[in-house]
Amino acid sequence: MSQKRQQPEEGTSFDERRPRKSPSFRSVVRDVINLCKLQNLIEPVLEPLIRRVVKEEVDSALRNYAISMKRNCGKEIQQNPPESRSLQLRFLSAICLPVFTGTRIEGEGCSNMEVALFDNLIGEVISDGIGSSAKVEIVVLEGDFNGDERENWTFDEFRNNTVRERQGKKSLLNGDVIVNIKDGTGFLGNVIFTDNSSWTRSRKFRLGARFMDNIGDVRVREAISEPFVVRDHRGELYKKHHPPSLSDEVWRLEKIGKDGAFHKRLRNERVNTVQDFLMLFFLDPTRLRNILGTGMSGKMWDITVEHARTCVLDKKLYLYGPSQKNAVVFNVVGELMGIFSSGNYFPVDNLSEAEKANAYVSIISAFQDRKKIVPFEDESSLITQSSSNLPSEDLTSQSYLQQSPFSPNYMHSSFSIGGFDDCLSGGDLTCDEPLVYSGPAADSLICDNLNEHLEYFETDFPIHGAVNSFTACSSNPTIGKAQRGWNILVSVLRWWFTIKRIRARKNTG
Repeated sequence: MSQKRQQPEEGTSFDERRPRKSPSFRSVVRDVINLCKLQNLIEPVLEPLIRRVVKEEVDSALRNYAISMKRNCGKEIQQNPPESRSLQLRFLSAICLPVFTGTRIEGEGCSNMEVALFDNLIGEVISDGIGSSAKVEIVVLEGDFNGDERENWTFDEFRNNTVRERQGKKSLLNGDVIVNIKDGTGFLGNVIFTDNSSWTRSRKFRLGARFMDNIGDVRVREAISEPFVVRDHRGELYKKHHPPSLSDEVWRLEKIGKDGAFHKRLRNERVNTVQDFLMLFFLDPTRLRNILGTGMSGKMWDITVEHARTCVLDKKLYLYGPSQKNAVVFNVVGELMGIFSSGNYFPVDNLSEAEKANAYVSIISAFQDRKKIVPFEDESSLITQSSSNLPSEDLTSQSYLQQSPFSPNYMHSSFSIGGFDDCLSGGDLTCDEPLVYSGPAADSLICDNLNEHLEYFETDFPIHGAVNSFTACSSNPTIGKAQRGWNILVSVLRWWFTIKRIRARKNTG
C-alpha cells in the first residue's frame, strides 16, 4: 500500500521544513575578501568622483541663484532709481546768531559755513567718486518748511518752499551763492541777506543748499538749516557780544538793554563798562545786585553774570601789599587769585572764607592807591620773582612800578574815599560826601574784630562814641538813613584800620 505524501502543515513552507546548511568557512572568507576589495575600490576611485560631481552641482546652483538675484535687484533699481543710493547735502555747523541784513552769514563761533555731501547709508562724506566735485546753490526757504522734521521731502516740496525777494526788492541773497564742492565739502563765501524775515508767514528763514549737477538717475536730497530770524542791520547796533570785551559798554551784556532800566541804574552808579561790572561783581556782588533791583530775576542775574564772566582776560596779575612777603594777588577785574603770607604763595582755592574777605579788603585798598600796584606777566613769573628776586621791602620802592590799566571811571567813583581825609583830619565823622562802597562782609569784619583793631588808634580818637552812636542809629527803625550812615562808618573804619595796621607792622619790623 502506497503511502500518501505528507502535506505540509498549514503556514509552513517547504524551505522551512528543509534543514538549512550552515555556510562553509571557505565561502565566508571569500565574501570578506570581496567586501574588502570593494571598499578599496570606493575610497580611491569612487569617493573623489562623487565629491567632484556634488561640487559641480552645488556651484551650478549657486551661480544660477546669483544671476537670479542680480536680475531682480536690477529690476528694483530701475523701478526706484532715487532710493538706490541715499545721498544728501548737509550743513556741518549751525548758523551764528543773530543774523542781520548786510552782514555775512557765518557758522557758530564766527567760522565759515560748510556744506558737505553725505552717503546716509554709511554716514560718511563722499570724498571721491561721482558727486564729490560739483556745484551747489544756496537758497532761502520758509522757516516753517519741514516743521515736522521729515527727512523724505520731495524736490517739488523743496522748490515750493523757496522764498523769493519781495516785489521791487533786489535778490534776497547777495554774494557767493554758488558753492564749489571739492572732495565732498565746500565753504560758503560772502553771502548776505538783503531783507529781513519779518514779512514771511513764519517770520523766519531757513538756509537751503541744492545740487546743480546731476548724478545719473540718483537724487541728492537738499540741505536744510534750522529756522532763524533775520533782523534789519540797524538792530546790529544793539547786538550783544559773545564773548564781551572789558571795554564794551555794559548794555552789551545779556538781559541789559541799551537805555533800559538796568542800564540806567548801572550808569547812575558809574558802572559803564563790562570791566566796571566785573569789578563790582567780585568786590561787592550784593551792592551790584541791589543796583539792578528786584526787576532782574534770579535767572536773569545768573545769565548776565555768566555772560560777563566769559570775557577773555589776559594772564597779567597784580600784587599789592605792605611787603613782598605779605601781599594780595588779583587780576585786572579785581578777582582774588591768591595771597603771599610770610613769603609763601597760597592760591585762592586754598584760602578760608575769612582769609578771602581780608584779602578783598586789601584789594580795595589797592584800588585806592593804584600807583603801588605791581604788575606781573603771569602767575609763574610772579611766584618766581617774588620768591627769589624781590626783597621784602615796601613795594613803593620798586623801580618797575607801572600805571595799572584798571578802568578809571568806576575806580575813582567807587573805590575812592572822597572827602573823608578832610573829615578825619578834623576829628569829625560827619561828612557830606557819599561813600559808594561798603565792601564784602564789612559789618562782620568790623564788629567781630573791633577790639583787635582799636589798639591801633590813639586814645583821643572818638571811636567808641562814634561806634555807639551809629549802633543806636542803625537799631532805630524810625531813622531812614541809618543803614547808609552805618555803611559810611564801616568803610571809614576799615580803611583807617588798614592804614594803622600797616604802620604798626612797619614800626615793629
